[in-house]
Amino acid sequence: MIPAAIIIKNNALPDNPGVYFYYDAVGTLLYIGKATSLKKRVGSYFTKAHDARIGELVHRIARIEYIEVPTVIEALVLEANQIRTHQPPYNVLQRDDKSFLYLCITNEDFPKPVLLRGLDLERMDIRPFSKVLSPKARQKFIAVFGPYTSGRSLRTALDLIRKTIPWSTCGGVLARPCFDAQIGKCPGVCTGAISKRQYGAIIRQLVMFFSGDKDKLLRTLRREMSRAANAKKFEEAASLRNRVFALEHIQDVSLITKDDEVKSEKEKVKSGTRQFIDIDGRVEAYDIAHTSGTSNVASMVVFENAKPMKSAYRKFKIKSFEGSNDVCAMEEVMRRRLQRAVTSANTWPLPELMIIDGGELQVQRVQDVLDEFGLRVPIVGIAKGFDRKQDRLVFDESNVELTRVVTSFKEVLQYARDEAHRFAGSYHRVLRSKRSLGI
Repeated sequence: MIPAAIIIKNNALPDNPGVYFYYDAVGTLLYIGKATSLKKRVGSYFTKAHDARIGELVHRIARIEYIEVPTVIEALVLEANQIRTHQPPYNVLQRDDKSFLYLCITNEDFPKPVLLRGLDLERMDIRPFSKVLSPKARQKFIAVFGPYTSGRSLRTALDLIRKTIPWSTCGGVLARPCFDAQIGKCPGVCTGAISKRQYGAIIRQLVMFFSGDKDKLLRTLRREMSRAANAKKFEEAASLRNRVFALEHIQDVSLITKDDEVKSEKEKVKSGTRQFIDIDGRVEAYDIAHTSGTSNVASMVVFENAKPMKSAYRKFKIKSFEGSNDVCAMEEVMRRRLQRAVTSANTWPLPELMIIDGGELQVQRVQDVLDEFGLRVPIVGIAKGFDRKQDRLVFDESNVELTRVVTSFKEVLQYARDEAHRFAGSYHRVLRSKRSLGI
């Protein structure tokens, strides 16, 4: 319960997303935060135990202001912009400002957003909290947004926005569409399907959004939609209409972060109560390869930001048995991999998600091993069909968050599975060749 002596805007906190502002008795702004529910989040400061720093902050609060916004993603953007403007001491002291994350839009023919730490910006002679880009900074970036207090939230926001405002991360024209183009996240720079001018308009929309000008962005899109309709460019008008609708109804429940949760991420993993799976975080995929039970091997491939991180790939020789038994092979690999999580957590961190090439038997065996280690990591099995359209995904359908990930990112999961299959097959062929040569 909030103490009666504390002044609250409108004498009440709404149960809606927004940004809150804590002031002390002399009117000094102490702290800025975001919330999925202003009422619950602000209330938690006065009902839960805190460390010394937060305890000191709570003791100093004399007045609470807030700004309501329609969605959590707008709260995320507003929080970053307000922190940059006001630089409240408890935000800045929360961590060294050099460690905050910033969203930077590159200055090139086909710009793209990149995430950089404050220290990275200082190395480029860019002041992290500066509101105005220096001439040197403008050579590198069109815009810099931040600081963002939660990297996970920012990455999730970018993934949500990219479905509506797609941008390119591929470098130049390719022989075929990049993976992002195939799933609708790239407008076709890789294939020459979009001009520099057209792409520039998309990037300006992205800048508008992260500047906090969502309403201006919507007005711009509606004007473009009307012009396209009047010119009888009905496909373009329909595309713009869909973009407007998506922005107005953006689904951002996945932006709930540890800032709004009682339990730490470590506790969530161990208890199995994880409410968010970061598909842009570490995702691991596993496959088994052999020829009639000989040269039995396995692969572990790692994806981050939905792309292969080949430096983290690992391969295994199956040692515990001879013959053909994919389930037992998967069990051995999982034991060896989880033992690494226990002994080498820095280099083998637990993933957000495990993808297993196989069906119910493989998934259950992996779950059994996880249970033995007292760990909880979501698992998706992919049982091969005649083609990718016929693949059958095996997972705990009662897990709402896991269902969201499987539904929204099926292509990414299949891509990871295919990469695991390729890597395992490549290693198997090497061993088989050595075996045939008697090496």
